[in-house]
Amino acid sequence: MRMKSSSDAVIRHTPERTCIACRQVKPKRELVRIVKTTNAGVVVDETGKQAGRGAYLCRAKRCWDEGLKGNRLEYVLRTTFRQEDRQRLEDYKGKL
Repeated sequence: MRMKSSSDAVIRHTPERTCIACRQVKPKRELVRIVKTTNAGVVVDETGKQAGRGAYLCRAKRCWDEGLKGNRLEYVLRTTFRQEDRQRLEDYKGKL
């Protein structure tokens, strides 16, 4: 039987996600989650824990431009954006 010593390091798993714009795999905490909810439409999920179908974007403006261009984000979230959904995302992009 082996005793655990103080030099044994605990290795924690870091969840990773892929940015839908640049396709880079990064730690989940470095990305912004966009979620399609059942009642509020499409929103930015700051906590990363909100219920609903989610997609991830880097915190770079070019990734947000690419994600909002065309219908890439709509396709990934399996929805069609309403005007207020798109405006909410554009407002968040402006804060970056």
